[in-house]
Amino acid sequence: MDQITDAKTFWRALGSRAIGVAVVTASGSSGPAGFLALSATHLTANPPTMLVSIGQSTSALAPILESKHFAINYIGKSREDLAKEFGGQGTRKGADRFLPGEWNTLKTGAPALIGAVGVLDCELEEAIERHGTTIAIGRIVAFTQAPDVQPLISFAGKYI
Repeated sequence: MDQITDAKTFWRALGSRAIGVAVVTASGSSGPAGFLALSATHLTANPPTMLVSIGQSTSALAPILESKHFAINYIGKSREDLAKEFGGQGTRKGADRFLPGEWNTLKTGAPALIGAVGVLDCELEEAIERHGTTIAIGRIVAFTQAPDVQPLISFAGKYI
């Protein structure tokens, strides 16, 4: 049995869960912003509410708090490039990751990926700070689904 003694071990332990890869986006006064979300999940069905954990140093945090919205974009298997770009492993940064023709918006104005497995468009209801993280709680106000798109899955530190 291993014990969690540091952040690296924590992330290794969480690697035992398979999750759909999601990019969380917002559109602030300085343009679109986004990050690879490792913690995005439902909170309640009534009202339809999502929860996203955002590190305090994440550049997309300020646009989310400013605009009071975010979209959770579940990306398809063919878009591992986006996971790398929004996860900080790519060559593009900031708004340069939002290529023309790949994004539109739903109700809130947050960038929504065209061809995503699904997009959950949320209005920010509350932001709670804990341990260097902001927990953003948002009510789903619009969504899209593409059931024929195969999801990109993260498992044990790899994409499958």
